Formats: sequence, structure tokens, C-alpha cells
Amino acid sequence: MSEEILINFTPQETRVAVTLQGVVQELHIERSASRGFVGNVYLGRIVRILPGMQSAFIDIGLGRTAFLHVADIREPRSGDEPLRPIERLLSEGQSILVQVIKDPMGSKGARLSTQVSLAGRMLVYLPQDRHIGISQRIEREADREALREKLGRLVPGDEPGGFIVRTMAESASEAELAKDIEYLRKLWRDIRAQSTTAAPPALLYQELSLSQRVLRDFVNPETARIVIDSRENFQRLTAFAAEYTPTVAPLLEHYVGERPLFDLHGVEDEIQRALARRVDLKSGGYLIIDQTEAMTTIDVNTGGFVGVRNFDDTIFKTNLEAAQTIARQLRLRNLGGIIIIDFIDMENDEHRTAVLSEFNKALARDHTRLTVNGFTALGLVEMTRKRTRESLAHVLCEECPTCGGRGEVRTARTVCYEILRELLREARQFNAREYRVLGSQAVIDRFLDEESQGLAMLSDFIGKPISLQAEPSYSQEQYDIVLM
Repeated sequence: MSEEILINFTPQETRVAVTLQGVVQELHIERSASRGFVGNVYLGRIVRILPGMQSAFIDIGLGRTAFLHVADIREPRSGDEPLRPIERLLSEGQSILVQVIKDPMGSKGARLSTQVSLAGRMLVYLPQDRHIGISQRIEREADREALREKLGRLVPGDEPGGFIVRTMAESASEAELAKDIEYLRKLWRDIRAQSTTAAPPALLYQELSLSQRVLRDFVNPETARIVIDSRENFQRLTAFAAEYTPTVAPLLEHYVGERPLFDLHGVEDEIQRALARRVDLKSGGYLIIDQTEAMTTIDVNTGGFVGVRNFDDTIFKTNLEAAQTIARQLRLRNLGGIIIIDFIDMENDEHRTAVLSEFNKALARDHTRLTVNGFTALGLVEMTRKRTRESLAHVLCEECPTCGGRGEVRTARTVCYEILRELLREARQFNAREYRVLGSQAVIDRFLDEESQGLAMLSDFIGKPISLQAEPSYSQEQYDIVLM
């Protein structure tokens, strides 16, 4: 299958779309004003230690302190030896070398680890470890052993540091692997040298930009071309590829058409659909995706799909299509954390097994670490997807100022009744000559029509006139009572 990577540049942001046979599979956005921090290495200063949480807050210069849990502190241990308490490992005011493993999200600061890992094109370097691992995506045992032997010849046993062999290295030569090893070791030496002279907080290493990470991490044997719509950045990425990823260089293309690149490939429309709560399926069914702070829920519905044979067959086909679509939506929206999927109830165990198998197959394209626990007793599928960066919705959107993120507003009738109660409270506290209600047009119209009798009764009860004034700028829930 032919995969293409489209890169759209503007001075404000870089956007990347990965398409498979013309269908957008992944979206990545990086803004110049708010680049992610995952992968960055800092020399931090310990501000506070919380023994009750077994955590520490570290100042790494981001304005908000970052978070380090005791489980993320590298400490040489043997066998089942328990972790030592964090208060015995760290002390306030101490300098510490840390790497960001999760970006700040909402009110939470960045999450840190003292176990540094540096990614290259073929390998991931673990300078504080001696482990040699092979990517789980390389499935054949013979290939795994061959790579382990090849790396063993390049990394003498007496040299410090371990490596994880990435999928890209499956067909790499020893010379290419040796070049990656040399580059990563030099990078670590530079970081260590800076850490001895810098004053905390200090940035020692910044992860590559999104466009550079595309060349390092996203390209695979299925990638047919990488299309870039900026001449300046095409030249910059060509130079980067020639030095660090020479096998990728021939795939780079500069797009010179007049029509915007993302418009040409339908990516702009896909971005809009990826922000919607409802996702329509080709069969006529649909998904409802609700993202909350704690988890994401996905509900599958048959909608207008009635099938051609029987009800069980209709449900089965809808769930099969939903399984493929959900896997794609997780990547598009970059949804992470706990995810609960409510497929349409299936009585047939074979159908359940087939849907779960199709779902796992569709998830195999995902670069992010995830686990799927299968169907629960309630017929729900529970899964987790590692969350390291903000979701697409959190990058592109903000909380609605009208509903406060609820997704709904109180009706005009409800607001009218609130105003009547507030008028009574005000009348009991203040002896005003007149009370003027300022509200949205919908609320004022209801007071003039259906609720006019209630307003008149209240005016008689408090013995003061009540006037109305529509404010076009007010939302439906917004109102003020002015004492005249």
C-alpha cells in the first residue's frame, strides 16, 4: 500500500498529514509559539519533595514546575529489591539531569524521568543502561537475532550504554548502524559536558522539530514520497536528510502547485471532521466521541444502516466498520489515556471475537504504545493509549466561554426562572426605585411573551417596576440586574 507524508509550513506552525491510499491516517501539528517538550533534556533544580506522594517538583525553566515520580528515577537495583523512598534519593535544592516524557497538559506540569533515552534514525540510545533490545514490530525471531548479533559486533561489552533497535534498522547495514551509534554517543557526551558547566534550570538538549522527526521516525518501507510545500524548508530538510537519514532523501519532493497542499489532498476537511463529536460511517452508522479530562468514551450506533439479511448481521457489519474507523480516529485526534468503547451489543461470541481481532489489526498501524483489554462483562472494550502530547482538539480549540465546556447551555425558560428568583432576593436586600433586567434577546423575548405574567406578578409582589433591556452581546445564560 502506498503511503504519503504531506508537510505544510507557515511561519506560525508546521502541519503533517500521513495518508494511506489517499485517506488521512495521522495528523500532527507543532506551533512555533508552543513547541512540545517531550524528549528535551534539562538540568533542573529540585524545588520541593512530597514524601506522601513519593514525588518531587523540579524547576526546569518552563514557568510551571515539572513532576518527577519515584518510579521514574533511575536507581541501580537487583532482583526484587524495593524502591527506596524518594526522600532518601533526592534533596531540595539539588541539581538533577532529567528528560521530559510527557508534555504539560491542562493544569498539570510536564512529567520527567531521570532515565535518558536519545533517539536516532536506526537506534535509541540508553546511555545509563547496558540493555540491548529489539523493537516489537520486528516480529520474525530470525531477524531479531540477526540484528542483536550485528549490534553486538558494533558495541563492545565493556563500553557503557545500551541500545534499542528500531524498525528502521531491519534492513540497515553495519555501516549505517555504526554511524547512528557514533552520532548518539557524541550527542550524549555533549549533553554531559554542558551539564557540568550550566546553572539550573538549563536546557541541555532540544528534541528535533516536527518536520525533522518526520524524516527520523515516520518514514517506513511503505512511504512512497514526502511532499513539502515550502522551498526554504524543502532545502533545509534535504540537507538534514543528506546528513542523518540519507535513505530518506530521495523521497523528498517540493510541491509548487497554486492550490494549497492540504486542500488538494482533502486534509483541511479531515481536520474539521476530526474536531466533530459525531463521525459518520459509510454503512450509515455513526460514532459519538466524547473526550473528558479523565477518559474518552466512544459510542457505536447503527443509525440509518438496516442491513440486508438480519439484525445480528447488521450489528456485526456496523461494529466491524466502527473498529477500523475508531483506530483511525484515535490517531487523527491523538486521543490518549483511558478509552472506553461501547460497540453495539453482540450475542454471537464469534462476532465479538472477529470485531476485537479487526480492532487489534487496525491498531497495529499506531506508533503509540497501547493496550486493549477486550470485552468486559458489560460488553465494553477497555483500552489505554499512551498520552505524551495534547490531543488535536486541545491544540486547536479552547473551552467554550458560553457553556464552560459542558457542550450545552441552560434554556431561556430556565434562565428566566433564575432571574425571577434573583429579583426577589435583590428586592429583599435593597430598596431600589426600579429593577432593570439586562439579558440575551432570547431571554427578554420570553419575558415579553410566555413569562410576562410571572414577571408582572413579581412586580406587584415587591411593589416596584421591573424593566427589560436586551443586550445583543450577552450569551443565553448571561444576565445582570441593575438597581435604578
